[in-house]
Parts: sequence; structure tokens; C-alpha cells
Amino acid sequence: MAHAPSLRRLFGPWTELRIDVQLPTDSVEAEIERVKARLHAAGRSLRAMTLLDLRLPGLAFRHREADGEHFVYVEDLANGRLAGCTVFNRLIELDRRADRLLRSPHSKYGRLYQRRGIASAVYRWALDRGMCLISGPRQSTGAHALWHSLAKHHPLGYVTLKDKGLGYLGRAIGAETLEDFHTRMILLGQGWDLEGFLREVRATVPEPTGASALHPAA
Repeated sequence: MAHAPSLRRLFGPWTELRIDVQLPTDSVEAEIERVKARLHAAGRSLRAMTLLDLRLPGLAFRHREADGEHFVYVEDLANGRLAGCTVFNRLIELDRRADRLLRSPHSKYGRLYQRRGIASAVYRWALDRGMCLISGPRQSTGAHALWHSLAKHHPLGYVTLKDKGLGYLGRAIGAETLEDFHTRMILLGQGWDLEGFLREVRATVPEPTGASALHPAA
């Protein structure tokens, strides 16, 4: 199935994922300009998109959906510029059952708009509407911190993704498993519990299941 062009081009104590992606500021700014140019070339106006009820001073959040992927563009109202965007991608590595539930988020925000809670607000919007998230095999320092912050309110765990199937690994994994390219983090959206999610995606689950492993710490 063809997917729309997107930004993909360019768990007790938490075990650390691989953190080795940190794009140069100039690269991020250039990518945002390319996103803006693509929107203009496609005749897509930010003002024509759905306005989300996310309230951060001076910013407007615009949403569109295409081929099952969600695009949230953040507009700096005072300066009339694109602050950046988050894309919730479909993954061709997932089978159809998991593809219905999981999206992989990728964010790009300009230097002036970082550390302002923008990506956090967008991710919470997605999780609160029941979207479940899966990480890529690599994360930036900022993305890593964001996922763990969100885990205070949403279940987080580790899975392995191989041959279009998911295998549940738990909240804590060993260093060797951690370094495996197929290891990913997941965050469960509103309304999902571990048992229901694993059953729905037909994930393999080791015994014992550790059913509480994806629940937020008290």
C-alpha cells in the first residue's frame, strides 16, 4: 500500500533506548522550509486545515490526515511562519492488524520553538484520542526524554518488530536486546490496556506475561 510522502524521508526503572540521532539546527530549519514549500506547491493552506484545540500562547495547531497518516503543522501566528510539524507515520514493517493501531511519530521544530512543550502537546493529543505510538530504532535525546515524560500518564513498554510481527519484551530489557535494531518502544493511547492491545495486534507474549508491566508507575 502506498503511503503519502512524509518526514520519514529525509520500561520499574526505564531501560535506555539507543540515543544517537541529533540533527544539526541548520538541517532542521532547511527541512521545515521544504515542508512549507511542498505545502505551497500542493496548494494546501494551513488556514484550510482543521484547527486543533491545543492552547499554547501565540501558536495554532493545524491537522490533516492522508492515507491514514496524521500531519500536525504548528503556525507562529505573530510572525506568520511555520514553526514546525509532527507526522504520525504508518510503518510498512507492520502487518495490517498492527497498522490499524500504531503510528510512528517524527517531529521537526525550529530552534526558536524547541523546549516549549510543542511536541509534547501534539503527542498528548494523539494519545488522548486513542492512538498508540511506536518509536523508530533510533531516538534523539529530546525525543527520548519526551517519551519517558509521556509515560507518566500512558503505558510504555518494549517490543520487537520482525517479519511484520510484534513480540512483547516488557518494561525492562537487557543491553544486548536494547541494541537490537528491531527493538522499539510503544506508548498506549487512551482506552487501551496491555492485554487488549497485545491481543488485538496478535503479539507474541512470553510467560509469565507481566500484565502490569505497561502500567504507569504509581
